[in-house]
Amino acid sequence: MNPPRPALATLVAAALGAFCVLGFAPFDAWFAVWPAPTLALGGLLLLWRRTTGPRAAFMLGLAWGGGFFLCGVSWVYVSLSVFGGMAPLAAAGATLAFCLYLALFPALAGYLYRRSVGTDSTPWAGALLFAGLWALTEWLRGNLFTGFPWLAAGYSQSPPSPLAGWASVLGVYGVGFIVALIAALLATAWRRPAAWITVLVLLGGGALLRAMDWTPPHGPPLRISLLQGNVPQSLKWDPRRLPLSIDTYVELARANPAPLTVLPETAIPLYFNEVPREVLRRLTASGDALIGVAVSTSDGGYTNGAVALTPQLAPRAYAKRHLVPFGEYPPPGFAWFFRFARIPMSDFTAGPTLQAPLDIAGQRIAPNICYEDIFGEELLDALPAATLLVNLSNTAWFGDSLAQPQHLQIARLRAIETGRTMLRATNTGMTAMVNPDGSIAAALPPFTTAALVVNAQGRTGRTPYTRWGNALALLIAVAACVPALRRRKRQSL
Repeated sequence: MNPPRPALATLVAAALGAFCVLGFAPFDAWFAVWPAPTLALGGLLLLWRRTTGPRAAFMLGLAWGGGFFLCGVSWVYVSLSVFGGMAPLAAAGATLAFCLYLALFPALAGYLYRRSVGTDSTPWAGALLFAGLWALTEWLRGNLFTGFPWLAAGYSQSPPSPLAGWASVLGVYGVGFIVALIAALLATAWRRPAAWITVLVLLGGGALLRAMDWTPPHGPPLRISLLQGNVPQSLKWDPRRLPLSIDTYVELARANPAPLTVLPETAIPLYFNEVPREVLRRLTASGDALIGVAVSTSDGGYTNGAVALTPQLAPRAYAKRHLVPFGEYPPPGFAWFFRFARIPMSDFTAGPTLQAPLDIAGQRIAPNICYEDIFGEELLDALPAATLLVNLSNTAWFGDSLAQPQHLQIARLRAIETGRTMLRATNTGMTAMVNPDGSIAAALPPFTTAALVVNAQGRTGRTPYTRWGNALALLIAVAACVPALRRRKRQSL
């Protein structure tokens, strides 16, 4: 079979990448397993198999990744231009450069695939190689240069997909490996009954794992009030509008009393030591509070923090450990970036790696702030001690974009991986409670000023994933590459 024309193949690859975005929130209810991720990855594999060599496969992977990320993380432009104050042209250039960087990882997978697959490689060996390389390059994307694992393939399998069950054992990268394997088998071995049997076993195994209850309850359910202030980002940092933020959250706390009240990231745009004590008393009038607020450090810096308060105003704090480059600190050599963007509090100090959960209202709560929850393995440091996970986010930075539903989808996989209830308190959405099986127990409509009052069940114990993290998925991915590599080595002898 002759290889497709390069220009046509590139356009097809970019279109397949864009189509794959339909496998993620908010479109996932219709396109989760079939057809978006399966067709998009299977189509990419077929293009790679018909290329003339590794360089052509690299360019096709780059085109696929360009279509995927430009459509899937277009909200980066909204953050930089609309709310970051960057000129539209500069914001568009920065977004394009970022998406092309992310596209290098599927491009790398394509290059390695064509270098590794032999002329006599069986469909099974090729499918395993494709899945292994896909999982390994996604893991690399999630770790290199502080990492950006957003839109990893496994996130597309949030419930009701039966594959979601595998997250409790293999984590999101392991689920991504299975997605890629299914896509490869159906693309190259669809005439073989063994391929269909394998697919059915993977789907059935995931469904059985979804029914497993890995973590026992801890104490009675805790009534929690998650506040969503919906304070516009354009007004939040205006000193003249400070009373707007304070009054909004104080009134929400008063109208929705609970033993624990949670305010989102930087809900009060002051340092914690600057917040009037009367405000703190009103926020803790009905019980404990967990407040997203910047906290000054002894060396004159400040952390992006979550402060737990009792009615006696005894504070205990969590400091965000995984900061957002360009948003919360300037990477080395990039201080010039902030001449083009106006981002308040953009030089935070990172908190320590190991921080004990906060004892609040009878539970041991592990906070995570903003996009910290996209790094699943990092959340494991608080387990098994933590009984509840709480994410505090200021998603107003991303406007009415795909970022909010995508972030909630990520939280659903974190809940399955850890076997813990995941609570999310956000400024503009999506404020929600996610059950340990990844189902959404309750959620507020975005861009509304409201409180979500829920009964959250604490949990103890471990899922298999919390015991070994990503190690098992990576081991499987490496092992999957071996058959094709051995065949290739025999060819070269």
